[in-house]
Amino acid sequence: MLNWYPRHRRDLPWRHTRDPYAIWLSEVILQQTRVKQGLPYYLDFINSYPTVQDLATAPEDEVLRHWQGLGYYSRARNMHHTAQQVVREYGGKFPTTYVELLKLRGVGQYTAAAIASFAFDEKVAVLDGNVFRVLSRVFGLTQDIAAPASRKVFQQLADTLISADAPAEFNQAIMEFGAIQCTPVKPDCLFCPLQAQCYAFQHGMVAELPIKSKAKAARTRYFHYLVLRHADKVYMRKRTGKDIWQGLYDFALTETDSAELSAVEVLRQVEALGGTIVSNRAEEPSAAYRHVLSHQKLEARFYPIQLQAALPVAALQELGLAAFSVAEVEALPKPILITNYISKK
Repeated sequence: MLNWYPRHRRDLPWRHTRDPYAIWLSEVILQQTRVKQGLPYYLDFINSYPTVQDLATAPEDEVLRHWQGLGYYSRARNMHHTAQQVVREYGGKFPTTYVELLKLRGVGQYTAAAIASFAFDEKVAVLDGNVFRVLSRVFGLTQDIAAPASRKVFQQLADTLISADAPAEFNQAIMEFGAIQCTPVKPDCLFCPLQAQCYAFQHGMVAELPIKSKAKAARTRYFHYLVLRHADKVYMRKRTGKDIWQGLYDFALTETDSAELSAVEVLRQVEALGGTIVSNRAEEPSAAYRHVLSHQKLEARFYPIQLQAALPVAALQELGLAAFSVAEVEALPKPILITNYISKK
């Protein structure tokens, strides 16, 4: 790994720093995200919030707006809270050990190991999807990597392999090896330096390893958005609760078990809000917008509605709706589904 890495590693900005804040930021952004997609977000965040203090004092809506389009928004909220914790409890300086780093909100074993080794040269092995794959194939491990009990087996092996003299370099190397050489599909086995030692290659099991149990089939949810407008304002609301997109803004929403919502039901819902539709400015509902999340599929339709008068204050308070101008809507943090609809209007 240590011989392979210098010749093949990608030139990425977080590899040119020992700043634990910058390293932590990159690790949070790259969770569930490819490097190509995450790199622009990393550069945006590091420029917008050069220090952990800058991130900690930023409004949550602003942080979510910078995160928009990256998905898994709980990462952004946890990241913001962790920055505040570092400032509040650690005087703005990240803990310097793996054990202490685990005490930070949203920092798990992998992220703590990455920061501890990359920033402080602590000899603790990282274990991400790339490392699981490399170890499983090279050593012929058949434990289900999705099973929590398997982590201990892989962690113990990784800890015996990590270099005492260059823990940061080794951790970077094995992750990079999994990312660009020992890839999930069509790994470059022909030119692999571990070919002779690789159990999976020698036994024709490259396609079978690692073993990972399949997640439950994603359920489909049907969203019907009432895009309520009056004059030059549009009504939106901030999502709360524990459902998806917490802290982001969308329109008045009805969720059903059907892909269709009748015109009669749309009218009934608008009237229930105390609104009256301008009938001669009626528009057809949008075509279906489909969006896939990790454990669910969304199918959304948008119903543009022009109102004769502003909605009553009581209705706004009940649904958490507020009127926004076009410029204000642009500045709000929104799910990519909502952004896609707005951009096509």
